[in-house]
Amino acid sequence: MNQNFNDSQIVFEDNHMMVINKKPGQLVQGDKTGDSSLLELIKDFIKKRDDKPGNVFLGLVHRIDRPTSGLVIYAKTSKALSRLTVMVKNREVKKTYWAIVAKEMIPKSQRLVHYLQKNEKTNKATVFIKPTENAKESILNYQTIKTLDNYQLLEINLETGRHHQIRAQLSKIGVPIKGDLKYGAPRSNPDGGISLHARKLEFEHPVTKENVEITAPVPQNDAIWKACED
Repeated sequence: MNQNFNDSQIVFEDNHMMVINKKPGQLVQGDKTGDSSLLELIKDFIKKRDDKPGNVFLGLVHRIDRPTSGLVIYAKTSKALSRLTVMVKNREVKKTYWAIVAKEMIPKSQRLVHYLQKNEKTNKATVFIKPTENAKESILNYQTIKTLDNYQLLEINLETGRHHQIRAQLSKIGVPIKGDLKYGAPRSNPDGGISLHARKLEFEHPVTKENVEITAPVPQNDAIWKACED
């Protein structure tokens, strides 16, 4: 699992925020594993690069799962952090994901509505097709945008943001994400990650109010991902 950070992962930066293209396996912030997190690694990077004498302010705006790759926003000021956090909560940040799944017979595009219940002990979501006690309504829209020999590439837009939502809902319809053993994939990916990528972010800049649109290249050390991007 890759716990290093380098400046090639920075896809957008100004005085207010930094957007990172996270590698599979990188932690967005510290957890019980005690492994190095991007939050701390980026703080150290900024401190050295900008020769800052004091503490570096950096706030995590939203999370993506450790085995997932793609775009993560970090705020460099408290004002940007508070505004961006509200924007994410109000679903004013449009997130587009890419997922590689097996080439099974599923509709080319579909709106999936399920009910997800998070199990804290197993850190896994259980999916129900009908409203269920303690389960939250979970909605996503996907469309198939590329077909390879053994896989297909789905583009996904979320209407809700639930724990492991994309992973659990795709597994429920019979197409677990490539490498996602937790949700039924037959084998792991060589890098230990899963083939889910936070591909694109669109939002209004929290300070300048300009429209920001950012796209993250897929993991370049993976031949199937590269075939999807070609």
